[in-house]
Amino acid sequence: VQLQASGGGLVQAGGSLRLSCAASGRTFGSYGMGWFRQAPRKEREFVASISRSGDTTDYADSVQGRFTIPRDNAKNTVYLQTHSLKPEDTAVYYCAQSRTTGTARVPNQYTYWGQGTLVTVSS
Repeated sequence: VQLQASGGGLVQAGGSLRLSCAASGRTFGSYGMGWFRQAPRKEREFVASISRSGDTTDYADSVQGRFTIPRDNAKNTVYLQTHSLKPEDTAVYYCAQSRTTGTARVPNQYTYWGQGTLVTVSS
C-alpha cells in the first residue's frame, strides 16, 4: 500500500485547506484511516480518524468543530477538510492506514504512512 498526501500550502489564519490522501492497492476500504501532524520540534500528534465505512469519526480536541475527515472508498481517497485555520495548526500532515477497521488515535495502530504535506498558517 502506498499513500500519497497532497493539498498542503500557505494559508492565512481563518482560511481553509482540503488535504487529500490517495491510496494504492485494493485494501483501502477494509481499514480505518487517520491523519496526524508534526510541528517543528514537537512530537507527531493525532488529528482525526475515520472507520472503514465512514460511519465513525474521531477528532483531537484541538481540531474538533474545525476539521472533518471524509473518505471516498470508490476513489481510494481520504480527505482532511480544514476550516478556521490557526497558526498553531502549522505542521506537516501525514495520512495513515490503520491496522483495524475502526478509528484509532495511537500511531502504532497504523501500518502504512504517507510522505506528509506541509501546511503553513500565517497570522
